Amino acid sequence: MRKLEIFDSTLRDGAQGEGISFSLEDKLKILAALDSFGIDFVEAGNPGSNPKDLEFFKQAGKLGLKTKLVSFGSTKRKEIPPEEDGNLKALLTANTEYIAIFGKSWDLHVDKILRVSHAENLDMIEQTIKYLTDSGKKVIFDAEHFFDGYKHNPDYAAETLKAAERAGAVTLCLCDTNGGRFPDEIDKIIHSVNSQVNTPLGIHCHNDNGCGVANSMAAVSAGAVQVQGTFIGIGERTGNANLAVLIANLQLKLGYSCVPAESLPLLKETAHFIAETANIALPNSMPYVGSSAFAHKGGMHVDGVLKDPATFEHITPASVGNERNFLLSEVSGRAVTFAKLEKIIPGLQKTDPLVQTLTTKIKELEHQGYQFEAADASFELLVQKELGQFQPYFEIIDFKIISSHYSHLLNRASALIKVRVGGEHEITADEGDGPVNAIDKALRKALERFYPALSNMRLADFKVRIVGGSEFDADVGRNTAATTRVLIESTDGKTSWTTVGASKDIINASMTALLDSLEYMLYNNREQNFNYSKSC
Repeated sequence: MRKLEIFDSTLRDGAQGEGISFSLEDKLKILAALDSFGIDFVEAGNPGSNPKDLEFFKQAGKLGLKTKLVSFGSTKRKEIPPEEDGNLKALLTANTEYIAIFGKSWDLHVDKILRVSHAENLDMIEQTIKYLTDSGKKVIFDAEHFFDGYKHNPDYAAETLKAAERAGAVTLCLCDTNGGRFPDEIDKIIHSVNSQVNTPLGIHCHNDNGCGVANSMAAVSAGAVQVQGTFIGIGERTGNANLAVLIANLQLKLGYSCVPAESLPLLKETAHFIAETANIALPNSMPYVGSSAFAHKGGMHVDGVLKDPATFEHITPASVGNERNFLLSEVSGRAVTFAKLEKIIPGLQKTDPLVQTLTTKIKELEHQGYQFEAADASFELLVQKELGQFQPYFEIIDFKIISSHYSHLLNRASALIKVRVGGEHEITADEGDGPVNAIDKALRKALERFYPALSNMRLADFKVRIVGGSEFDADVGRNTAATTRVLIESTDGKTSWTTVGASKDIINASMTALLDSLEYMLYNNREQNFNYSKSC
């Protein structure tokens, strides 16, 4: 099994993605996750660029990492010797064994960005790498814009690699920096380059034309031994090659060794942890690790998977830490409902009347605007209520919402709510950013006296969609009484769940989803000692 080096740039290239801003603590957490997962190299930034990265390298050096930490910088500035270049001096202070240095391999950049002669650029590359290797460092040379440079001037692009090789670089990483090349081009160029240098090659692809993963795989097939990317594909513009996808493809499909075998079942967990730390939503459709990667909706697909998973799944979900999911909708049949029920009621027979009862009920509710394919928590509550095994933990007696608009920048709302738990009543009020946030805070404040565990719960996402059912009112000249569907994702910091509500009134739809969310958490924590455990 051929070993590939996996080089993660989430903390450097990934941090350049729009909306991404890692704190020092974030970077250390992600570093620990990547180290635990078995990534060979983690590129973590430039200690000379900002105080945060400088402090990061100090803290990271104390962690006893198995992964090889890499600092990142550019070739020396023109017209000064490398030993006088402040950025190179800063790279040495990071105390990393490996340093990644990027240099220009496209003559367009040499002419218009650096504005130096072609020969001087080659000297800058060679002198920089020699200075660092003479200082005891192992240098990975990132040949920036290599494929564009090779297409324009192949001889000069190759000369930049030879300059880095002469200076002692341990890896020559070829970069598709603009992300515009295709797999056949990558393949041909790497085969050509392999015959001109002896140093091992790496690949660094951006995803501007959607080929980041495919280009990286083509490079490996052509002989590259180091694969660079970011773990969930974040990065400049449209992002970098997605390492979560690449690792699964290369190791599970093609038999390369990328990470320890025992790490692969942690692929989804690691991807979601990094996404959560980066404060971004991981796309449901992301291969291998997305929540929809093994989701089945069509009745024929579900029936096939139940008979033999290989009929509609290219790998076993558990091999990457994911799980199979059957999606409920108005087009679903008994097979889908049964598959969902079987996870809640082990041993249930497909002929049980409950299967048909719930299939019919789901179709009716979805006709009213509900959607259960993304709201498993609401579905589970529906099942428990149909079985008569669910008793509500509280009852809403009354609530009022008052919205205020103080300025064009501030829209606040206040909520007053009265609840009953057993024979006791609680009245509370709170305010929030809009009516849903206000009533969520007021309701949880009222219930936390009885159920302290609710203090750990928070809303993670709130989605509103107008669905069918509107009526045209000729008097006002527009559609009215449209149905609003609300999906609420909640979390307790460890797990998350989604609930749904639908109504012609957005507040009522939100309340339905919110109440389901609270009830679901209470139901799933029913073994805990609440201050008050009697049902209403």
